[in-house]
This record gives sequence, C-alpha cells and structure tokens, in this order.
Amino acid sequence: MSKSQNYINHVALVLDASSSMSHLSRKVVEVADQQISYLARRSRELDQETRVTLYVFADTVECVIYDKDVLRMPSLKQLYQVGGMTALLAAALKSQRELAQTAQLYGDHSFLTFVLTDGQENASHRCPDSPARNPRELVEAVTEMFETQGDNWTLAVLVPDQMGKREAMQCGFPKDNIAIWDATSTQGLEEAGQVIQQATEKFMVGRTKGIRGSRAVFSMGAEAVNKDTIKAAGLTPVNPSQYQLIPVTRDAAIREWVVESGHTYRTGGAFYQLSKSEKIQARKQIAVLEKKTDRVYTGPEARALLGLPDVEVRVKPDHNDGFTIFVQSTSVNRKLVPNTRILLML
Repeated sequence: MSKSQNYINHVALVLDASSSMSHLSRKVVEVADQQISYLARRSRELDQETRVTLYVFADTVECVIYDKDVLRMPSLKQLYQVGGMTALLAAALKSQRELAQTAQLYGDHSFLTFVLTDGQENASHRCPDSPARNPRELVEAVTEMFETQGDNWTLAVLVPDQMGKREAMQCGFPKDNIAIWDATSTQGLEEAGQVIQQATEKFMVGRTKGIRGSRAVFSMGAEAVNKDTIKAAGLTPVNPSQYQLIPVTRDAAIREWVVESGHTYRTGGAFYQLSKSEKIQARKQIAVLEKKTDRVYTGPEARALLGLPDVEVRVKPDHNDGFTIFVQSTSVNRKLVPNTRILLML
C-alpha cells in the first residue's frame, strides 16, 4: 500500500427486525448507536476511515443506510421497525452482494459485516430479495458466496442457540465467526453488543498490522492467538527473570496461595489463568503464555491481540493447544481453579 493511501473500513450491521424482536426493539437501537459511536471514536484514534451500512430484515431485506461516514451517522431510532418473519439468508446474501458493488479505488479497503438474529431462517425462500426459491439452493448460494469472497471480507453472525450455530455452519459461516447470544433479555443483547465491539476492536487493530479480513472474529483459540498473530500484534517476550509460574493444586484465594508458595503478594503483580467465561475490566492487563516454552508476552498489545476494548467485556476462553491467556488480578480474594497456574511478575 502506498503511503498516500489510507485504511478504509466498510462496516455493516444486518439486524433482525422480525416480530419476535419486538421486546428488544428499543435496546437494539441503543446497542447499535453505541457501536456506531465506538466506531467513530476508534476511527479517529487509529486514523482509519470507516463507512457504515445498515440493513434490517424481516419478510424482506431493506438497506436503510448505505456506506455513510461513521462521523455523520444518525441515531437508528427512526430506522428500526419490527414485524414479520426471518429472511436471514436473503439478508446475508443481499448485504454482501450490494456491498461488493462499492468502489475500492485508492485505498486499502476492508469489509466487516455483523448479522444479528434471534431465530432461525424461515422466510428467504419467498423473499423478493432472495436469489433462490428453495432452502437447498439458498444454502448453496450462501456457501458459494463464502468461497468466492476475497481476503478483505469478514462476515460474522450472532445466533440465539446451538441449533442456529449448526445452521450457520451448514451455510458456510466459519465456526469462529459465529457467536451465541441470549435473545431472551435486554442484558443478553447488551452482552451481544460487547461481543461485536470486541470483534470490531480486534478487526481495527488488526488492520494497522496489515490484516485485511478474519475467519476468527469471535475466537480466542488457536485461530486468534498463535505465533503469527502474536508477531503481527508486535508482542515481545518478557525476560524470564522477571516472572515466575506457580502451579495451583487446590481451591484457594490468590493472595493466600502466592504467600503459601513462598512469595510476596503485590496487588496487580499476579495473573490468574483464564479458565471460564467471565468479565474483564478495561484496566486489566493481559499476558499470553506459550505452553511449549513457558515464554510470556504482555503489554497493551496483548489486549489488542484479543480485541479487548477499553470497556468491560465478557470473555470466553477457547481451546488452544499452543497458548494460555492470563488476566491480571487486582483483588486479594480471587478464587483460583485447581490444575491451573499463577503468573507472578517479580
């Protein structure tokens, strides 16, 4: 990319507006507006141009905002009305087909789309925007779309349950680009917004490192954390003399275990192993450990590697044979999980 060319992000939200979303409609607007303001702020901070497209879908698929400068986006309040069935596949196809017509001249362009739905596909076969009239042809069309998209395209979907995840995978969505959200409550929708924000952060920081697209936007597993992504994020190993790894063999509080192991406990100096889904605050540092060598990487880049934004988000560890994630503890009572380890910074 020549120095005169800039990063241009085309971010699309494709929102389910079927009747079953009515109890969440006000919250959908709030969460989408928060995502827009977050995109605007990070675009300024990272000096990336971001353009936003918004689709809503029920029986039909409608583009209500197309490729608009994120700094000039209105609230979605007047644009999101619910009612009808769920033409999910037609929405995915139409959004990608139309965005593909966007000019990609003079710049490093990248396309990131999030589809949010609270139910299964049930209306695309009779949707006027659909390219096919039976379910099998629709699935084939979506699968073919994934196979032909370039490396600067990322399409992710949030579904309400495991059945939705299976359906999305059958249509060709990469499994690490599928997230499950709790569609029964406003809190579930708020957490879905945090998941989208986290994925967007990972995407935008990745752009600064030359990454143009991702098949692992929701993953913290081997797709997201590996030697190549660590190098791309600019992480450097900590001197081994500056840390110690302490095995945890029973239930204990973090300070108690550090002291019992013969060390001094300093608030913020101990990191626990991420072993279950939990919320991580904006100020918490992250460390990444290479299992084979016990080499440790930390610093602000470690948060960026995982796509952690500067707000509290819920994080779920994914299976990774090569690397383990550690989270800074700012408490003395953090309950440790047996058969994990503590990373103690000396």
